[in-house]
Amino acid sequence: MAAPEFLTPKTSPPTVGYSHVAKTNGLGIAFIAGQVPCDVSGKLVGEGDFRAQVEQVFANLKIAVEAAGGSMHDLLKLNYYLVASVDRAEQPVIREVRDRYVNVANPPASTLAVIHRLAQPGWLVEIEAVVALRG
Repeated sequence: MAAPEFLTPKTSPPTVGYSHVAKTNGLGIAFIAGQVPCDVSGKLVGEGDFRAQVEQVFANLKIAVEAAGGSMHDLLKLNYYLVASVDRAEQPVIREVRDRYVNVANPPASTLAVIHRLAQPGWLVEIEAVVALRG
C-alpha cells in the first residue's frame, strides 16, 4: 500500500499544525479536516451570519474534496459542529446549502453535534468529511 498523502490546497484557509486532507492512496478514501468559515487569507466570513458561514464552509469543503481527487457526490460521511448560540430555527439552512453540493438521492451519513464553542471566536459552524475516491 502506498504511503498516505497530506494536502493543504492553496485556495483553502491557512492551517496551523494540520493538513486539510489526509488521503489513503490505495484504499480510496480521503479524510477532510473540519472546514471553517474563513477565506483563503484566514479571515472570518459572515461574522454573526449563519447562512454566510455555512456557504463558506461548504465552498471550503468542496475545495478540499476536489484537491483529494474526489467529488462532492462521493461524500460518505459529514460531521457538523454548531455552536449552541445558533438558533435551532436556523439549522435547516445546513440542509438547504448541503443539497446544492451532495448527491441528494444518496446523501452521505451525517452527524450533527451542538457544542459550547469552536476553536476561534465568531465561528458558528465547522464541517468535517470522509470521501470515497474513484480510480
